[in-house]
Amino acid sequence: MNAILITFLLIRLGVTVGYWKLFEKAGIAGWKSVIPFYSEYILMYELLGKPKLWFIYLLIPVVNVFAYYVIIFEVLRCFGRPSLWSQILIIFTGFFYLIWLGFDSKVKYLGKLNDLPEIKKSPLAEWSEAIAFAVVAATLIRFLIMEAYTIPTPSMENSLLVGDFLFVSKFHYGSRTPKTPLQLPLTHQKIWFTNIPSYLDWIQLPQTRLPGITTIKSGDVVVFNIPPKQLNEGKDYPVDIKTNYIKRCVAAAGETLTVKDAQVYVNDKPLANHPLTQWAYHVKASALINERNLEKLKLGPEDYNVIGRPDENTVEYIMWITPEKENEIKGLPYIKSIEREKQDQAYGLFPFSEYYGFGSGFKNNLNWTLDNFGPLWIPAKGATIPINDSTLALYGFTIVNYDHNIHAEIKDKKLFIDGSEVTEYTFKQNYYFMMGDNRHNSLDSRYWGFVPEDHVVGKAFFIWLSIDSNASLLHKIRWNRFFKMIE
Repeated sequence: MNAILITFLLIRLGVTVGYWKLFEKAGIAGWKSVIPFYSEYILMYELLGKPKLWFIYLLIPVVNVFAYYVIIFEVLRCFGRPSLWSQILIIFTGFFYLIWLGFDSKVKYLGKLNDLPEIKKSPLAEWSEAIAFAVVAATLIRFLIMEAYTIPTPSMENSLLVGDFLFVSKFHYGSRTPKTPLQLPLTHQKIWFTNIPSYLDWIQLPQTRLPGITTIKSGDVVVFNIPPKQLNEGKDYPVDIKTNYIKRCVAAAGETLTVKDAQVYVNDKPLANHPLTQWAYHVKASALINERNLEKLKLGPEDYNVIGRPDENTVEYIMWITPEKENEIKGLPYIKSIEREKQDQAYGLFPFSEYYGFGSGFKNNLNWTLDNFGPLWIPAKGATIPINDSTLALYGFTIVNYDHNIHAEIKDKKLFIDGSEVTEYTFKQNYYFMMGDNRHNSLDSRYWGFVPEDHVVGKAFFIWLSIDSNASLLHKIRWNRFFKMIE
């Protein structure tokens, strides 16, 4: 929090210096720039001559961001810098450009907006400015309100389908302030259609989260940046540049998770399964199931795999389906048997530490499996735990890698922070445990552990488009999923 406060004060100091010099050029006392909000009041009425209603816009969350950029663009016009390039500079350099304008002896105050001559612009200039404003608006909306996301894998089937396009709400949990400011607008890791990075990590800002309207709860569908380096192309991306994943939160900070026979329990109470939750089933058919029958069953290529043919009258499948679909399939004449699989896999599962390892080839000594997992307490901000072999096995990797400790390491089965041994530890942020609704076909927290709060992007809100890439041209769009709220 101290770093965030210092950053805010430095930004405000820079803005104040820029305002002071600009005010003096406009014949306004420079000291009026020192007082926050009052300085914006003076800027709008004495320097720009805008209606008083505009000050109200600065007090309305989200609206104030757009209003401020409009005001700053008009300040540029009053000082003879109305060009598109000046607007781009003020967006990406902020108060540095204001300070430069203030100290540049060639920059003069031309008068209030109503006193300025009308600027005649070419069609190219008008289109360029319109596009620039649209990019700025879209970037701000993406940062503050909503961000588009596409479902790339079947880990959330059938709750969310491959090819679903959805909006992720930033305002539910509160927007994160940018950590990597040097990034092309409306990009993530790479420039569109290339492998060229879209960002520079030269500047890394401290992150905070703006106030939201709710907190993450068990059962929420959440989009987040996947923590492990292994799942980020092996690269050390900054937090806000890491690959986006979408899963269901099954246990929030401070809760205890247990999975018994594939049923999730939170604080010893069963968590209601979503009606479309899927598991793996071993299916034996008398022959290959033709595509027409698979379409009738609404099974796409991501819902099944042929795993063998033990004899000429038997074809074996692995299918990821709901219990309801199981009942539908078992009565079909060409189905010999269908049985839900037990997932006894214990290799490559969380926890991973110097005691258990990570990835294939390591077996955790707790005998946890995909279907029988925990009990596991989820770390909460401000909670303190003793440091011993047991807690280090479960939380050591998280403490060292994700809890904002610059010099933390586990050595000789002991935790050291800044060179000193620690016998108890207090967590600095909340954590969450995420699982896919396709329980036996999901790379989720059972494999890689907790999701830190600073990795959370937002709450999956609603589907605005859904395309079935496996369907024929006339049936590619899933019309029944348009504007469907995500539960």
